[in-house]
Amino acid sequence: MKKVILIKYGELTTKKDNRNFFIRTLKKNILNKLSNFKFDIVDDYYRMFIIPNDEDIDLIVDNLKNIFGIHGIVIALMSEDKSENSIKEISLNMMRELDLKTFKVETKRSDKSYSIKSMDMNNIVGSHILKNTNYKVDVHNPEVILTVEIRREAVYIYNTSIEGLGGYPVGTLGRALLMLSGGIDSPVAGYLTIKRGVELYYLYFESRPHTSLEARNKVISLARKLEKYNSNGKLLVVNFTKIQEAIYKNLDPSYLITIMRRKMYTIAEKLAKRYNCLAIVNGESIGQVASQTLSSILSVNDVTNYPILRPLCSFDKLDIIEISKKIDTYEISILPYEDCCTVFVPKHPVINPDLKHIYEEECKFDFEPLIEEAIKSVEVVDLKEKISDLL
Repeated sequence: MKKVILIKYGELTTKKDNRNFFIRTLKKNILNKLSNFKFDIVDDYYRMFIIPNDEDIDLIVDNLKNIFGIHGIVIALMSEDKSENSIKEISLNMMRELDLKTFKVETKRSDKSYSIKSMDMNNIVGSHILKNTNYKVDVHNPEVILTVEIRREAVYIYNTSIEGLGGYPVGTLGRALLMLSGGIDSPVAGYLTIKRGVELYYLYFESRPHTSLEARNKVISLARKLEKYNSNGKLLVVNFTKIQEAIYKNLDPSYLITIMRRKMYTIAEKLAKRYNCLAIVNGESIGQVASQTLSSILSVNDVTNYPILRPLCSFDKLDIIEISKKIDTYEISILPYEDCCTVFVPKHPVINPDLKHIYEEECKFDFEPLIEEAIKSVEVVDLKEKISDLL
């Protein structure tokens, strides 16, 4: 008898022909995240089993909690002795360790050749616990559910389950480029995108000396927080200073934000193609600020045919803040270092921009050389290095 970690797939079970691909990717992600531990791992169509050293179990579980594609995590006792007496004694000893009043037994018999049927095993184990403890059975609202999984190779017995992140394994649905500012919203948008199995690269526009080195380090820290869920992402830093100054000096001030974002998306599309990203992701929420009205979004989207994902489009700000606290990005996001979207904010930004006027304004200055220069000078930040080593 030994302890094993049992992984439940959850949403992966809705996949049919592609199910094995999702399971293989999940296994690869687990091996990557647990590379510092020694363990055996076995998977099949319905479950995955990790057989670790006992002293590593808690640390391994902590890591598994940050991996998308896992619905549930269970620490179970595995016994190759599938006899009735063995199951009864293991179950009783496990339940005796708990302080409770009511319980319920659930048997899952995937090994249909096993002679005792599920309902009969429920009664056998439940009766044995009742005779040897002061617990009572409550089939409707028990304090603890004792689960007995009978499989061909062994029986697995457990009484607790830890909720996983759900979603799909990272990398099963391609790669996208997240426009990562230093704010609250974009890291949350990134987290929700990773949850759907999308691997992320990160794109940050800086405008030094108008933005500070602290602002860049803030974004690096946010990217690293997301890397807890992501896999081998890269941070692309674009020097946006000359483009932003040209807009500020030559064009209608009320259209500064709109045209600035159009140039960002022009650059983002080119970089997305360079790094094999299938979509661009941002943290926009409809109507939250002037640049996020539907007409503003339409005006910005006009420069690209690339898919743009907006996971937060219908979220309230309080909902976004709640998730940012959950993923530990909130305290970083509220650090008082301005990004390039806030250093040149006009007094009266246009809320409903007119595309004809935008075209007229953009004809006043040739941005193409500056865009090409910005793309050629993109800096790729290694998120595994210390911030002090990047300065």
